[in-house]
Amino acid sequence: MKEDIRNIAIIAHVDHGKTTLVDALLRQSKTNIKDDVLNTECIMDSNELEKERGITIFAKNASVRYGDTKINIIDTPGHADFGGEVERVLTMANAALLLIDAKEGPMPQTRFVLKKALQIGLPIILVINKMDKPDARPAYVLDAAINLFIELGANDSQLDFPVIYSISKQGVASMKPDVADMKDILPIFETIIKYVPPAERDVDSNLKFLAVNITRDDFKGRIATGKIYKGKMKSGDVVSCIKRDGKIENFKITSLMVSDGLAKAEVCEAGAGDIVHIAGYNDIMIGDTVSSREKPEAMERLNIDEPTIQVIFMVNNSPFSGREGTYVTSRQIRDRLYKEMETDVALRVEDTAFPEKFLVSGRGELHIGILIERMRREGYEFQVGRPRVIYKEENGVKLEPYEEVSIEVPDNFAGVMIEKMGGRGAEMKDMNVIEGITHLRFIIPTSRFLGFRSKFMTETKGLGILNSVFYGYLPAVEAKPQPHGSVVAYEDGQTTAFALENAQLRGAMFVPPAVQVYRGQVVGRCSRDEDLEINVCKKKELSNMRSTSSDGMVFLDPHIEMGVEEALEYISDDELVEVTPKSVRMRSLKNFKVKGR
Repeated sequence: MKEDIRNIAIIAHVDHGKTTLVDALLRQSKTNIKDDVLNTECIMDSNELEKERGITIFAKNASVRYGDTKINIIDTPGHADFGGEVERVLTMANAALLLIDAKEGPMPQTRFVLKKALQIGLPIILVINKMDKPDARPAYVLDAAINLFIELGANDSQLDFPVIYSISKQGVASMKPDVADMKDILPIFETIIKYVPPAERDVDSNLKFLAVNITRDDFKGRIATGKIYKGKMKSGDVVSCIKRDGKIENFKITSLMVSDGLAKAEVCEAGAGDIVHIAGYNDIMIGDTVSSREKPEAMERLNIDEPTIQVIFMVNNSPFSGREGTYVTSRQIRDRLYKEMETDVALRVEDTAFPEKFLVSGRGELHIGILIERMRREGYEFQVGRPRVIYKEENGVKLEPYEEVSIEVPDNFAGVMIEKMGGRGAEMKDMNVIEGITHLRFIIPTSRFLGFRSKFMTETKGLGILNSVFYGYLPAVEAKPQPHGSVVAYEDGQTTAFALENAQLRGAMFVPPAVQVYRGQVVGRCSRDEDLEINVCKKKELSNMRSTSSDGMVFLDPHIEMGVEEALEYISDDELVEVTPKSVRMRSLKNFKVKGR
């Protein structure tokens, strides 16, 4: 109960080495980790999607011991679309470890999470990572970080931050930017002990625990994770849960656990300052307070930013409906969406006037896309419409969300990007050229930015880097429909190489040969800004004068593989994304007057 505890959150942009650094901390602290897990990379990214994409999506907890000190590590997502996770878990931290790439410097997602940490007054430790890069520039990165702190309103004590240089992949760090001085990861532990204030251990006050995360266990039921702010709790105690509406429910703590490495360890008692996991009440929700039964006191509820986009989920009614999915009914889809709200406070789900349609609101296309991808992997089959922005009104003024977009492209693509973004009504805020790479920063209405990512990759031939972060609500602008043209299948059947060779003259194809398609399915992007219906199932005619191979080989361009997020980006208002466990298809809702061309 008198243990020295430090709670620290780790902040970083996508792919700056955050999860690799956590791996090094876990390994070199001699924390008890199973051998099969210890031999894997990115230990904390346990979710299948996180491993595939190399990003952190869900906030997680671990703990390490350094000497007599217990350090609770809070791994935060690196993308602004998962800001709901970030805002919750930062409330448990006493400080934050900010990880920045030694070449790239602070990036947009770094800005978002750092701003949240500074707003709640957390002291920051700066770690400049990937010092082994041949083009590492630590002095530039440090200057850029100081400027970012000042821009985000850091106070004097937050600006007086320690700096560590590291190579997380090798598990080494130093207080100096000299790679030769780096021997192990211990400088990070020593800096945490020196600069991170110990958690307050006020164990004699009335119990106050705030649930910030919910998970489910097959044996223990719903498990609430959070920090004990005051008092102490024991396994077997009867305590009170104070709900959002003020209602108080008493329950018995059937299981009390703390983080031990990557696992959860049962304990009899835990006190203020520690992060614990409790079970015993199946109706506990994120933001609920657990207090003593004799004197229940509610804590201030978590303040989470509102969603910025919304998407219609609906029952799949395409010609291929019911072929691949296990859960296909409106009741099953509705139950799954409402269940997601229990663990994702940034998500909103509403019923509509139509029983087969549901309105889902989230923080961005990636936020919605990850939900869709998880559902399809669980066996759900459904359709979704084009994302739309959420408007709001203040003092009689209609407002809409704006994005801050950062673009890095080779110099020869800079003019194209400025032209394309200007055509969408973006305002350029900054432009820098560093070593042949142009860095651009724009402010753009979200409604006009939707659908740009897919075009960006085409325009830059895959050589550009694009990042966006929510900027704020500003006066709404008039909607500006973007030119859009699709190649649509003319009839049901199986695609052929012969037909696709002709079709690719009209645009880029989304489907390879020998796959089943139906009439109305979007099979490609048209080179013109109009929809075009083409027979992609046409077979080569045979006669006594010619054979299927008499005219030489068929040459096909590689087709574009469309995932969930790419499809959401691509579709127009009169198209839908059909999602099944095995396929992601797009379909047009237009009725073509002329059959075939």
